[in-house]
Parts: sequence; structure tokens; C-alpha cells
Amino acid sequence: MLYLGADHGGFELKESIKKYLDEKGIEYEDCGTYSADSVDYALIAKKTCDKIVAGEGNKGILCCGTGIGISMAANKVNGIRAACCSDYFSAKYTRLHNDANVLCMGGRVVGAGLALELVEVFLNTEFEGGRHRRRIDQLKDIENAQK
Repeated sequence: MLYLGADHGGFELKESIKKYLDEKGIEYEDCGTYSADSVDYALIAKKTCDKIVAGEGNKGILCCGTGIGISMAANKVNGIRAACCSDYFSAKYTRLHNDANVLCMGGRVVGAGLALELVEVFLNTEFEGGRHRRRIDQLKDIENAQK
């Protein structure tokens, strides 16, 4: 399952992504916000990321004004590997090498056209594994030590 979330700064970008997902027949759940009214990105990130970590293989897309704040908040949730991306290479390699499960983007940084390209590569790129698996396991060890 794919989960979407955005604050007011990323609301319009999230809505563009929803239209793209609808056209592609990709199932998703919108975790808010549902308007351009001001909301706190940390709360949206937590709500969305809690759903992502609740199931195997879930992914998410989060948007705020820059993508930075919401990615920082997302990465506070155990089990989340969120990457703020604004270029194709980063979106691809965060899946290949980092097994990122959340793509973060800035509605004031990335236009809808580029965002949809990033969504497509993020959703269609599989984790490469191999030597990268060891590094992901190290991230999990760091996370578990913080509990």
C-alpha cells in the first residue's frame, strides 16, 4: 500500500500526485492534509509513517514546502527511511542503495511534472540488496539502540 501525506506547503503537489496515481490505477491512502489550511508537518508525517511501518512493503510519499521538514519528522519514526529528493538520480538511488520507503518532496521546490517522474522511478525501482543490505541492517541497529 502507498500512503500519502502533506502539510499546507505540499498540499497542491500531493493532489497532483493523487491524480497521477488514479490515472495509473495505483492504490493509495491519503493521510492528509485535505486543504491548503495551515497544519504542522510533523503530525502529518507521524500519522502517515505509522501506517507505513504497520505493514510489510508499504511505501509513502510526503510533501511539505521544501520536503526537508517533513523528511526530518518522518525519519524520527522507527522503520522509516525517508529521502528528500528533487532530482531523478537521487530518487532512483535512494531505492536502489538505501531501500528508502518514503519519498519526500517540496511543493515550493519541485514542480508537478518533475515530481511525477520522481514518483514513478521511486515506485518502480527495487532495492538492490547485496552490500547495501548490510548498511540498511546497520541503520536498523542504530534505531533499535535508541529504543
